[in-house]
Amino acid sequence: MKKSAESEYEKGKKHWESSFGEEPVQDVDFSTVSSESVKPLYGPDDMADLDYLRDLGFPGEYPFTRGVYPTMYRGRFWTMRQFSGFGTARDTNGRYHYLLDHGQTGLSVAFDMPTIMGYDSDHPRSEGEVGRCGVAIDSLRDMEILFDGIDLSKITTSMTINAPASILLAFYLCAGEKKGARSDQVGGTIQNDILKEYIAQKSWIFPPEQSMRLITDIMAFCSDHVPRWNTISISGYHIREAGSTAVQELAFTLADGFAYVEAGIAAGLDVDVFAPRLSFFFNAHLDFFEEIAKYRAARRIWAKRMKEKYGAKDPRSLLCRFHTQTAGCTLTAQQPENNIVRTAFQALSAVLGGTQSLHTNSMDETLALPSEKAVRSALRTQQLIACETGVINTIDPLAGSYFIEAKTREMEEKAEEYFAKIDEMGGVVKAIEAGFFQREIGRSAYEYQKAVERQRKIVVGVNRFQLEDEAIEIPILRIDPHVEIEQRNAVRKVRTDRDNDKVSRELTRLGKAAAGTDNLMPIIVDCARCYCTEGEIIAALKEVFGEYQEPPIF
Repeated sequence: MKKSAESEYEKGKKHWESSFGEEPVQDVDFSTVSSESVKPLYGPDDMADLDYLRDLGFPGEYPFTRGVYPTMYRGRFWTMRQFSGFGTARDTNGRYHYLLDHGQTGLSVAFDMPTIMGYDSDHPRSEGEVGRCGVAIDSLRDMEILFDGIDLSKITTSMTINAPASILLAFYLCAGEKKGARSDQVGGTIQNDILKEYIAQKSWIFPPEQSMRLITDIMAFCSDHVPRWNTISISGYHIREAGSTAVQELAFTLADGFAYVEAGIAAGLDVDVFAPRLSFFFNAHLDFFEEIAKYRAARRIWAKRMKEKYGAKDPRSLLCRFHTQTAGCTLTAQQPENNIVRTAFQALSAVLGGTQSLHTNSMDETLALPSEKAVRSALRTQQLIACETGVINTIDPLAGSYFIEAKTREMEEKAEEYFAKIDEMGGVVKAIEAGFFQREIGRSAYEYQKAVERQRKIVVGVNRFQLEDEAIEIPILRIDPHVEIEQRNAVRKVRTDRDNDKVSRELTRLGKAAAGTDNLMPIIVDCARCYCTEGEIIAALKEVFGEYQEPPIF
């Protein structure tokens, strides 16, 4: 900016500020949903030292602030996914065909709690939970049914599974093999983000060291055999759902990502072999511009760190490719139709922020698993954004906005402050063991709840604009109790029909390998192929690895 123009700007700004100071201002909290302050106006002085090529660049070029691909949505839409899974594999298979028939372009599997925690459906700890919050998968047989009639070489599948991720991936690969899809043709993602489990979601099985070994084994195995598979979806989603701020979600997620990179390098893997198959999973919360800035900052931070610290040479290693899901924690049981509008705003922020894949929550998910009608409305939300709003016509349309660029830089700087703190503590695992992440998230969640209760943060229909005698009149999807009986009988039949001598040999082989240093994935695949159940494979690993017990944190 020329000096004369700068002088005119400063003069104009002072005049505006004097006018602004004379006008009444609402008694409203003008901070973001993360309680970050927002100035009443942003201008050229907030971008004074912005260097276009250094800080923004072009789409598909370093530092990827403006997007990971040159054409973005002019080349293709983001992948439209709906998180689906309930009851038996047969029940969910029907929902998958329904979604594919209505234009969904990728599948996303929600598993029930027994599957997530590594228990078979007939285990005593599974009682009352089978098929309730996702689909029950006990063995390869269930995975075969889950994808019956679906060509696994033609669609991509995202599986939200962490501690048992190696086993569910093995089931999927074997199911594809039986359908004629080679492992090099199969594409998709396993979440497989165990560090986030210790931080926020709490569905771990093994201690951190052993869990990290399984993750690096998966990274190495897929690099050689399943090149189209994203081996970790490094997840900030659950960190945000636990109550973190946007900056904490950004910083803690990327810190986990750096920890996985360092673990892969320590295991002897070339960073450019495994890093291109790492992806991310972010939350799309309600503060529209803060979320967009978060996604842009994530791309820039990841690219810089991968290039400058880890020495990545392959441009694909620098790409922060991510899936986004709208924020489940923002859905309300009160006036559930409002959730459709909330989700639309959140989904739009993800698209304007450059997501590669998107899931939109259904309006009834705060009450139960979604009905078909609610799922269809959620999918239509994405299709409306893609086809009717015009936001896909130009790439990164908010670039150059004084507010967006200032917010992007602010989030990057605050994330770097968190990285320094984590490094001082000895890294992510040490910080987990010290309870650092848990305390930070807990404090943020508490402060936000206080703001809601004091009506400094407004939740429409909850603490303002309520309806008296409100009756919820939307259909609720209920899981038939007979599902559990049916699934228990199914897993017992698998055990009866298979070659149990071979099962015993493979499980013994797995235990011996776990006590050594060999890559466990080929053996887990062999266990899956002969219909070992998930619970049996987990039990064999527990004998060697043990189980993790979280220390009390105050």
